[in-house]
Amino acid sequence: MQELARAKVNLSLHVVGKRPDGLHLLDSIVVFPNVGDVIRLEGTGFTVSGPFGAGLSLTDNLVLKAAALMGQVPGLHLEKNLPVASGIGGGSADAAAVLRLLAKGELPDGAALGADVPACVLSKPLRMRGIGAHLTALPRLPDFAIVLVNSGEAVSTAAVFHALENVNNPPSPALPKGVTAPEFFDFINAQRNDMQEAAIRISPSIEPVLNTLKAQPACALARMSGSGGTCFGLFETLPEAKRAAAAIKRANPQWWAVAARG
Repeated sequence: MQELARAKVNLSLHVVGKRPDGLHLLDSIVVFPNVGDVIRLEGTGFTVSGPFGAGLSLTDNLVLKAAALMGQVPGLHLEKNLPVASGIGGGSADAAAVLRLLAKGELPDGAALGADVPACVLSKPLRMRGIGAHLTALPRLPDFAIVLVNSGEAVSTAAVFHALENVNNPPSPALPKGVTAPEFFDFINAQRNDMQEAAIRISPSIEPVLNTLKAQPACALARMSGSGGTCFGLFETLPEAKRAAAAIKRANPQWWAVAARG
């Protein structure tokens, strides 16, 4: 048995306030493309493989915390295909996948494991508000494709939040129903990632990734996801996205670049 831990991509990320306890209030449109880590029931204990598995803790990991929350200690294997500390919710997605894999009755939301886990449990297009707990399903989205690119530099979420110059920005409007792909891209283009400028100041390598995505034929929009440093490009078709990802990888073999359906 196995479960795909889909990447969580913030197509928009508005920072709209800050609570007295220091937690930031967000308003974000998120999607979960068909790419991610894989959790398997396998062997005994906890093991890790995959291109980004090196250096992950085998004792202090959200995978183990999620299994403990379910009251189970099965053999679990994590195939780590997503970059670490990259703004696409890899650890939260892994925990959510464990919850789905081990659930025998009602599926917990996993909020005790982190603010992003409830959204990752659902792994469908959502609007996330508050600290991440207020989730609303989006209207049916048009077919589109996405390219994810990461230069390999880890970015600290805490450092980016600390570097924000403004934490009281306008929220996102509601997404209209029945939009076409170009209309959806126009809507997302009118939104923001309020963390992008701060992340670029901390990690300048994000900017060339964005510029490379913007330069690809048929790329409708390029933006950073989450607190960085993964960036995404939106495309109308998967073949266009695959050609872009292949071209980016050829020109920058040290980068991680994948294409998937949005």
